[in-house]
Amino acid sequence: MSMITKIEDWGNSHRPGWLDIFRIVLGCYITYKGFSFLNNIDSLEMSIQGMNMAYTGASIAHYIVFAHVLCGPLIALGLLTRIMCLVQLPILVGAVIWVNAPKGFMSLGSHMELEISIGVLFGLIVFMVFGAGKFSIDEKRRKEKAMEMNKMAH
Repeated sequence: MSMITKIEDWGNSHRPGWLDIFRIVLGCYITYKGFSFLNNIDSLEMSIQGMNMAYTGASIAHYIVFAHVLCGPLIALGLLTRIMCLVQLPILVGAVIWVNAPKGFMSLGSHMELEISIGVLFGLIVFMVFGAGKFSIDEKRRKEKAMEMNKMAH
């Protein structure tokens, strides 16, 4: 049994139920931010350009929008949750370190973006370890697979 499988099994067996609500809220928030970035793509590109990475602002901005709009609903539904959280991790690490951290905590101009980004990053890490939970499509698929394996065994 690989280390990843052991972590998945441990996370699935030690998961509190209230995390399902948090997963749904997190997925909805990521989707909202994706559409918000889509409506303000120019300001997103400008904030990325400030990281002094030549010619990458537009491509990173489009990746962020695409990843948020795709991954947010899938996280909310609990479908491929660990993979979708993994796709989001580089975005949130970048948001925390390069975009929001220079503005500081509790700054009025950023509307607590650093605190929210840290919370979303923490949530993504939690769902990578604990998985989607009892009320998710991942769990339904896992149960169907287990039933299929039992039928094949008998």
